[in-house]
Amino acid sequence: MNALFALVMLLPLLPLLAAGGITAYILSGQAQGDAGEPPTARLAEGAAWLTLLGLLGLDLLALFAGVPGHVAIGTWFASGGFTIPISFVLDGLSLGYATLVALIGLVSLRFSRHYLHREPGFHRYYILMCVFLAGMLLIVLSGNAVLTFVGWEFAGISSFLLIGYAYDRPVATGNALWAFITNRIGDAGFILGISLAAWWLGTVEWTGLANWAASGSAFDKITARLVLFGFLLAAVIKSAQWPFTVWISRALEGPTPSSAIFYGAVMIHAGVYLVLRLEPVLLHTPGVMLALAVVGALTALYGWLVGLVQTDVKSSLIFATTTQVGLMFLACGLGWFQVAAWHMALHTIWRAYQFLLAPSYMYLVNEKARRVPAWLAGRQWLYTAALQRFWLDQLAVSMLIRPTRAVARDMRDFDDNVLAHLVGMPARRRAGAFSAGDDRDVVIRGHGLAGAVLVWVAERLHRFESRLVMRQGTGPLVRAMRRAGEYLLVLEALLERPRYPILLVVATLVIIL
Repeated sequence: MNALFALVMLLPLLPLLAAGGITAYILSGQAQGDAGEPPTARLAEGAAWLTLLGLLGLDLLALFAGVPGHVAIGTWFASGGFTIPISFVLDGLSLGYATLVALIGLVSLRFSRHYLHREPGFHRYYILMCVFLAGMLLIVLSGNAVLTFVGWEFAGISSFLLIGYAYDRPVATGNALWAFITNRIGDAGFILGISLAAWWLGTVEWTGLANWAASGSAFDKITARLVLFGFLLAAVIKSAQWPFTVWISRALEGPTPSSAIFYGAVMIHAGVYLVLRLEPVLLHTPGVMLALAVVGALTALYGWLVGLVQTDVKSSLIFATTTQVGLMFLACGLGWFQVAAWHMALHTIWRAYQFLLAPSYMYLVNEKARRVPAWLAGRQWLYTAALQRFWLDQLAVSMLIRPTRAVARDMRDFDDNVLAHLVGMPARRRAGAFSAGDDRDVVIRGHGLAGAVLVWVAERLHRFESRLVMRQGTGPLVRAMRRAGEYLLVLEALLERPRYPILLVVATLVIIL
């Protein structure tokens, strides 16, 4: 059993170790030119191979000896009676999907070796892909919500950095920020779910939530709805469900292999996987399941209609992915959790293949663009709505981007007009360089209450120095110091005469004797 613990711990650690190794390789200065690329690729692929082999070993163990189930390795955090263990859940769902994640990660890394050859960020790309693979393995294998959230953040930050892979392009960085901000809303929901579960239920283990749901006396539907709200908000946003589908089309700015593993195949299913983990609680809250079904149906309809008017390969694939993931949420809302799990696995394989093949589609397909169906082209209002993606982008700008910018402007004005005066900072120069000679003095003058006090003290010290000390060398203090200096010179001259040192020696001997 100790070997099993060590193996389970190594599975998410191996890609992280590979990322650290690539970082050390870059810092050593050897990752230069074409010859520097193969060691980086081999290190990342080696970690993916070892992870896949370890998971295959666990699969064989589960096949012949039964699934290990919930495995607790140690305690991560403890406070009073509340503990967060380092635990993993090794059942059919987690082992099967983790194996699929490792396999697609390995294929994507192998594909990237030639696809990103001589790219400026080749090594950075492999570091982020390894971090993502570790995050996804944590999401799938973690036995509690806290460890799952750690993987959730690993996957989120690596995907954000890979969307902005071409950071010299404003479109790429802008879309990366859009995806980052949208997913932060989901992260807040995840933290809310963890906090409520820890506070009210005293556990964040997936098995603990299942046992609580199975306990008729302790289970409370109001508590369940509030806990589920946080987790499901994170799941809906991570899987780009309606109305949070806007960010997923903007996430295609990253390289094609990362698009395949992030949004086409693996990470977009993280929300579905979280819903599958919450199955025992959802079965006791039919109202929440109905809401899931409605969201899934709306997302599937939205993705299908918008996908019909797309003219480029990756956009068509991403909206097809949105449609399929919406159907998975619909299946979960209808209680068909096993159907959703099989759909998730099959769709992961098929969509990863399609995304990796996307650069070659223009050579494989004779038509340059798919024609819009006649029934849609004949309904101008519906065609326009699909072409405008039902104005969700504009709605998101009005409800999220503009209020955020307005708050940022208000905070900047408050900082400039209130805080800057209180702490004595100079006013911010928005016009650029200083235009006049007097403006340059503004930088060294005090502002606000603290600045006024400092200026007053400085002026008094300057007046004391200029009037009493300096004053062309004729100030009263200067005259007194000169007179004292003259007295000291007379004393020094007397002490230099021989009789005075002899008198001092005699006086000293008399005192001693």
